[in-house]
Amino acid sequence: MNRALRILVTRLVGAVPTLALVVIAAFALLSFAPGDAVDAYFAETGGAGGTAGDLRARWGLGGSGIEKLIAFAGGVLRGQFGHSIVHNRQVLDVILERLPTTMLLMALALALATLIGGVLGIAAGARPGGARDRILSTTALALNAIPNFWLGLLLILLLAVRWPLLPVGGLQSLGVPLTGLSWALDRAAHLILPTLALGLGYVALSLRSLRAGMVETWRADHVRAARARGLPERSVIWRAVARPALLPVVVLIGQQAGTMLGGSVVVETVFAIPGMGRLAYEAVSGRDPALLMGVALTSSLFVVAANLIVDLLLVRLDPRIGAAHA
Repeated sequence: MNRALRILVTRLVGAVPTLALVVIAAFALLSFAPGDAVDAYFAETGGAGGTAGDLRARWGLGGSGIEKLIAFAGGVLRGQFGHSIVHNRQVLDVILERLPTTMLLMALALALATLIGGVLGIAAGARPGGARDRILSTTALALNAIPNFWLGLLLILLLAVRWPLLPVGGLQSLGVPLTGLSWALDRAAHLILPTLALGLGYVALSLRSLRAGMVETWRADHVRAARARGLPERSVIWRAVARPALLPVVVLIGQQAGTMLGGSVVVETVFAIPGMGRLAYEAVSGRDPALLMGVALTSSLFVVAANLIVDLLLVRLDPRIGAAHA
């Protein structure tokens, strides 16, 4: 069994208790929270649809927390997450409908953070202390300090209201039948602002992490040896300084996967995008237990998968890490 396969098996085995703990913790928090789906329904509709007792019996909200936990775990083992009260559909169907949108948004934000953050981080770390480094570092610090929702509102104000260059929200133009290339361009235009709102903060993190790693690597013996061998400065920057500094950036991206998923809740709400983030908001506001547990379990699976991919990527970039894990 090679090292990558051993890491894959070890992580998958370790993910089982992690996911079990997430489900138990979510159930405990849900049990301690005041009110339930019936209270949320009455607060929204004013009490239409039946008495509280009838609704609780119809929606299956009776029983203790342990009984609900066992029923949910049994459903998960059978490939079902239960029935959503808010959407009146199977939870798994709703999640599978919303998940691709969030995955696409996060993939675009991640690509933006990796590519733009990586290029700007190398540009800043190539000349530490120079004018370019100071400008990029100050800009990254400012971007990192701006919350996602504020950045999203600012982008809407500037690029959709003040200068109407991009759509203000949603995933596609309403009332306009589009197909083929025009449909793809319309969808891409609607994703630009949410991608910037979600990804610019991570561009700043990648830039600062890569820049810090390069500043540290400049003092390493192998860099002085590369210069002593007469290698061109561009080759020294890329081969001896930038490549070793990329490893912490890859680790940072894996660690930020859960944070980015949480940020998508705010961004999808601000831009009215029907993804997992808005689904989590709907589950909490409607006190929908099955939907909330389904979203929590799916999000945990995503974070576990993201960290597994990062571990395998690190083994690919530096075989010594694979030897340490094996």
